[in-house]
Amino acid sequence: MREVRLDEENGNHMNGKKLLAGSAVLIAGALALSGCAGGSGDSSDGGDVTLTFWHNSTTGPGKAYWEDTAAAFEEANPGVTVEIQSIQNEEMDGKLQTALNSGDAPDIFMARGGGKLADIVKAGQVMDLTDGITDASKQALGGVLSAFEIDGKNYGMPTSVLPSGIFYAGDLFEAAGITTPPATIDELETADTALKESGVAPIAVGAKDAWPAAHWYYNFALRACTKDVMDAAADSRSFDDPCWLKAGEDLQSFLETEPFNEGFLTTPAQQGAGSSAGLVANHQAAMELMGAWNPGVIASLTPDEQPLADLLWFPFPEVPGGDGEPGAMMGGVDGYSCWVNAPKECVDFLNFMVEKANQEAYAEAFVTLPASQEAQGVVTDPSLQEVLKAYNDAPYVVVWLDTLYGQNIGNALNVAVVDMFAGKGDAQAIVDAVNAAAAKS
Repeated sequence: MREVRLDEENGNHMNGKKLLAGSAVLIAGALALSGCAGGSGDSSDGGDVTLTFWHNSTTGPGKAYWEDTAAAFEEANPGVTVEIQSIQNEEMDGKLQTALNSGDAPDIFMARGGGKLADIVKAGQVMDLTDGITDASKQALGGVLSAFEIDGKNYGMPTSVLPSGIFYAGDLFEAAGITTPPATIDELETADTALKESGVAPIAVGAKDAWPAAHWYYNFALRACTKDVMDAAADSRSFDDPCWLKAGEDLQSFLETEPFNEGFLTTPAQQGAGSSAGLVANHQAAMELMGAWNPGVIASLTPDEQPLADLLWFPFPEVPGGDGEPGAMMGGVDGYSCWVNAPKECVDFLNFMVEKANQEAYAEAFVTLPASQEAQGVVTDPSLQEVLKAYNDAPYVVVWLDTLYGQNIGNALNVAVVDMFAGKGDAQAIVDAVNAAAAKS
């Protein structure tokens, strides 16, 4: 098992005690599935080169950030052109897998670690970056680099750390008479009732996109299952312990309290004022379970496109009867990889994007947590400061389960959870769907 440390520097919020399971720890089993992959990366010697770059920020400051970063890289590297394609987040995985399988993938593309990365390493579709990562990048990123390490080699460069929890509008809590954030699932249900009585939807969820609904199951599993069980599942990619069934039963009980916005099955996660993030941004819903990118998404959907002034955060509540260690968190590390046949300048671009100034600009543009230790001083958003505090105290952090298990098993899991949300499935059906998908992999 490998620790991912985010060290405190100059008074910043990480103190180096973090054990990031999943991206760096729980994928240990999944990593055993990886084979060798590599490419020369030397195709650009002696001439101009074009890098194709896919990212998932389609509007606002995030889109502008990547345009500015690409332009700065071009200026610093005469003869290099970066062609950008921004793709809606929910479409990214499918389009990328199609491009990889076709043998004509973008040179630079998103990486999320876990089984998804292990699978493309095994397929020989991603470049080994190990020897190309500069000492400056290694120093800035520290142990976060190991989130994309497979069999001792590195296949991605992290841009952000993304623990999850529940973001909420503080003034809506105050209006409903809720004085402290819920610490247990019973307290959350009590808060939901108070919020309904005050005239707002308690919790927004974009179940149309599947993964936001599935994150509720992930977090109930985090509370129900021990770390050892989750380690074992990272290896087997199957649900063999009774805790997976308990997680579904706990979620089913929570669903029966009707905590979510009206029409949640057709609500998208992040697109427009009617999305789950938009409902929070416009004070039509009080809460949303989401990763640390959420403040930036919510800011883009407020009427003035500015950060929500009263946005706060609390960790996923504890659930009685479970075996998960209190304070454990669900989360991930986002970053970028190079296609196996990309020019060597791809690695130069990855090193460039994690330089201090670029990581500071990234954190400010996306209102999120940068991967670089050197850039964490720019984090001033109150909700993100709460995330950092909880992250600092967490005994371990488990990567999103659909990322951990790879695309096929992850999709089966997410669909099964949405079926439960729709009243068409139960806890056993979730376990059965994962195990059936694992048997085919």
